[in-house]
Amino acid sequence: MSASTDPTCLTATALSSLLAAREVSSEEVTRAHLARIGALDPRLGAFTQVLHDEALAAARGLDDERRRGEIRGPLHGLPITVKESLDMAGMASTLGVASRRDHRAAGDAGVTALLRRAGAVILGRTNVSQLLLYSEARNPLFGQTANPWSLDHSPGGSSGGEAAAIAAGMSPLGIGTDIGGSIRVPAHCCGIAGMKPTLDRWTNLGSNTALLGQEAIRSQVGPMARSARDLALVMSELDPATMAALDVRVPPFPFTEPASVEVARLRVGFYCDDGLVPSSTAVARAVVKAASALRARGATVVPFTPPGIPDAVYGYFAALSADGGATAMSLLQGDAADVDVSLRSLRAMASLPPFARRAAARVAGIAGERRLQRLLEVTGPKSVAELWRVTHALREARAAIASAMRAESLDLLLCPPYATPALPHTASRDFVLAGSAAMLWNLAQFPAGVVPVTRVRAGEARRERPRDRLEKRAAEVDAKSEGLPVGVQVVGLPFSDHVVLAAMITIEDELAGEPDRPVTPVSPPPLAG
Repeated sequence: MSASTDPTCLTATALSSLLAAREVSSEEVTRAHLARIGALDPRLGAFTQVLHDEALAAARGLDDERRRGEIRGPLHGLPITVKESLDMAGMASTLGVASRRDHRAAGDAGVTALLRRAGAVILGRTNVSQLLLYSEARNPLFGQTANPWSLDHSPGGSSGGEAAAIAAGMSPLGIGTDIGGSIRVPAHCCGIAGMKPTLDRWTNLGSNTALLGQEAIRSQVGPMARSARDLALVMSELDPATMAALDVRVPPFPFTEPASVEVARLRVGFYCDDGLVPSSTAVARAVVKAASALRARGATVVPFTPPGIPDAVYGYFAALSADGGATAMSLLQGDAADVDVSLRSLRAMASLPPFARRAAARVAGIAGERRLQRLLEVTGPKSVAELWRVTHALREARAAIASAMRAESLDLLLCPPYATPALPHTASRDFVLAGSAAMLWNLAQFPAGVVPVTRVRAGEARRERPRDRLEKRAAEVDAKSEGLPVGVQVVGLPFSDHVVLAAMITIEDELAGEPDRPVTPVSPPPLAG
């Protein structure tokens, strides 16, 4: 079967068109994806559960509906995958911890239910980082997910199983969640597209978290796919106006189509360095390349760095750690083997008494580790009054960024999604600040997507003069990054999700056919050729 006829090589948009024209059946498309899962997932470990029989039965039923002229919409008969942390009736959403293994969901998550109603065929559920708290997809229950571009690298996290499944052609479309880049970082690492909508633009009902009750920084459900057009397809079909009937937090405003946006009239700011962790050479080059792509389509593109990024990002960590890690750590039962290596240092930090934390911060400062010093100073348990102050500062940071963008008449920003390309396995440990570029937009609650732009060139797999432990870790990551995909983050003001998607689609179109642009699906190296 050639790439032009193999359903696993086609985008969700192309498959939707073929299904609508009855050139292919849902059962044929579903069988093709299940076969690819069977062939590739033993190497990748993207799935926690493959719903083989259920998917085929659903596909046959949807084909019968189509034959009767009962068409549900563009997702009718289209295969899709869902992150393990999203509820499915009768199944466990474990977050990779043994203490949740016997949990059974009473019903589907809101987005899952709407996908079924729209006629999507759910192929299975995909792997996560333990407790959804680091930029990999590995946990003691389901093991480690590998990046299809390099089995030695992580697909990112926490929605890394989704990204790996989509990049490898095992799924055309997926649903993830994002509290600190958990959709956008895996999209960047795997050369696909991902979207974190404006907070509550999509329903988050049935999306599980390790930080239950923590509301200062909230997770957001969103789509992942091989192209930005696919993201627009599913966001158009799962319309927020419909979601509002299920979830009072969702404003009942209809989704505006990206095609209505005149890209040539947009004013776009861009920056390559957020002042926390310097971007890899390839990551910075990708931002400039995306800026050039929009400029070529008539947009005005100017340098712009949002105000107060470092303070805002440290506020992010201050808020998430306000209970001293007690809520998350309560889920980690048993011996050390039940805790992933990337969580062990966080667990140790959470257990430090205040005097020990202050002493460790002073030692870090004396050693010249200023970022580590600041991180130790802001994390840890807080009084209610202290948490209120942190939350107020976060909301002030959000307002300051929005005001600065409006003062410059900016519609969008282009920036890195992560400081480096994909991490080698276990490299996320003690590297949490590398995700600052994505975390900023969770605390700001702005819509943000990632579009694949380029790949790391041979001369870019290095970092000059790393200054401290953090930059030395980044240099180690860069040294192993040649050939890996690189994405760019596109950020808009609240409720401008359609403008973000329009820019992402434009960047994809302008860069189509360029030799170093990531093209998926890709087979894991041992299976290639």
